Amino acid sequence: MRKPVNRGIEDIQKRGSRIVTEGKHMLPAGSLMMAAGVIGDLADRKKPFVTVINSYTTHIPGHAHLNILGEKLVASLKAKGFNVWYANIGGAICDGIAMGHFGMKYSLPSRELIADQIETIIGAHPCDGWIGIGNCDKIVPAMLNAMVRLNIPAVYVSGGPMLAGKNNSDLITVFEGVGGEAAGKISESQLVELTQSACRTCGSCSGMFTANSMNCLAEAVGLAMPGNGSIPAAVWVDKESQVWEVNQERIRLVENAAATLERVMKQNIRPLDIVTKESIDNAFILDMAMGGSTNTVLHTLALAREAGIEYPLKRLNELADRTPNVCKVSPSRMDVHMEDVHRVGGIPAILKAVYKDGRSPLNLDLKTCTGSLKETVLNAPDPDGDVIRSGKNAFSQKGGLAILYGNIAPDGAVVKTAGVEPDMMLYEGKAKCYDSQEEALDAILHGKIKDGDVVVIRYEGPKGGPGMQEMLSPTAALKGSGVKAALITDGRFSGGTRGLCIGHISPEAASGGPIAIIQEGDVIKIDAEKRTIDLELPEKEIKKRLSSLKPFTPKVRYGWLGRYARHVLSANAGAVMDNTFAK
Repeated sequence: MRKPVNRGIEDIQKRGSRIVTEGKHMLPAGSLMMAAGVIGDLADRKKPFVTVINSYTTHIPGHAHLNILGEKLVASLKAKGFNVWYANIGGAICDGIAMGHFGMKYSLPSRELIADQIETIIGAHPCDGWIGIGNCDKIVPAMLNAMVRLNIPAVYVSGGPMLAGKNNSDLITVFEGVGGEAAGKISESQLVELTQSACRTCGSCSGMFTANSMNCLAEAVGLAMPGNGSIPAAVWVDKESQVWEVNQERIRLVENAAATLERVMKQNIRPLDIVTKESIDNAFILDMAMGGSTNTVLHTLALAREAGIEYPLKRLNELADRTPNVCKVSPSRMDVHMEDVHRVGGIPAILKAVYKDGRSPLNLDLKTCTGSLKETVLNAPDPDGDVIRSGKNAFSQKGGLAILYGNIAPDGAVVKTAGVEPDMMLYEGKAKCYDSQEEALDAILHGKIKDGDVVVIRYEGPKGGPGMQEMLSPTAALKGSGVKAALITDGRFSGGTRGLCIGHISPEAASGGPIAIIQEGDVIKIDAEKRTIDLELPEKEIKKRLSSLKPFTPKVRYGWLGRYARHVLSANAGAVMDNTFAK
């Protein structure tokens, strides 16, 4: 278990809001609390203080309705007699809008920035418990990381997934449509029409992409309530006209978070009582069962790091061997979305299918913010046989993620096997090398990638990018073009990526990793079943090339990204910063 990050946080863990509400020397603080409307009278200082940390912004469709949810939550907390501080955090990024330009480099670093903001807010304004309201890619893991860092009673609740668009379309349909239009498969007018109808409601993008994957994993790890990952953000008022409203079921879940926080506060249940090696196992077991985003590996390893838990990357393959892939959602199955998962029982139903299979070490007795997983999971519906399948009829008998090792990735690489076609699981091809996402995307869109190629994108890792930007544009363009090729990188992919796309190659090129020495035309062999990725070269030649590798020159030296690049660790360590945790 991690030590407190500093003396101030340790004091909050022991005394909570009493730090700022007891003693005559804190009367000026009481005066300011009255001015802010947090208390009505000095006597109110005796009541417990809770903080709501919202990430509302209209920069992101997943967050565009969080102001409504935040107001409902604050009202529920006040009705229970709490003094409520309410704060919005900044730095929340929409990966879909940031994708394909320099701004995407800020996305992964924003996880650390948001966790730091939460530490700042609560460190300076001590409270007795807090609730995080988030919804999308880096914001969800940032809030979970902040919970274990601060280790005072806390609950996370999300804004819920978007509804699928017209003809079961979603954001990935649009990204792949760009590749399809470039390849002449659809017209420009068809692409525009698709763009206008795919994403029409609030909520996190509707497939099992990173945001929804992390919202689901928050249930399994125990920091969020059942339904957190799957209850849609909206409901259709008139689907044909694409008129919608915020889902009342989602509002009720958010309002219920007040009672859940009250429970963990009364029972003094802290995040580090919930987040253990076994609960991290539960999260990854769910990940394997539903074929979640490869980004969940980064974020869950970061959560383990923040909690002071040693969690080896190779553990994921052990869990994959014992966990069937019982659910596939877009992008692995383009006609199935999160609303379908919710319709057949949500995350508890997926976990029930795994539990009944009996092979995985899923532990339903671990402590969660609502008690334990057992009651919810055992009372969930049985697999419907389509969206969620039973163990014997699973999409595969191994989990939907795998960690590959080999002379290209001595410290590991990640692939979503649930999104790989069976005939691509064993693949050999010649390298086409690019030192940035932009170079690779340009080559794909101009028809320079052919069947049998392996697209190599390097210097896009945490340090090299910097920021390990998601590369949905090249992977979607490749898929949309119909070219049968693999893509490997020391960067990362969107949860919307499908196909033989291998990311997080460690060590990264900027740290002198072997991916840096691959040359045009080198043969690369990938065996996703045996979990290997190798450059078909003699060891002597590999060592020779590594010895002549020039030191990496940072692409960004100044500002926030420059500081991030100097402190960030590699992907196999969760891409956390070296000074954000203490053991």
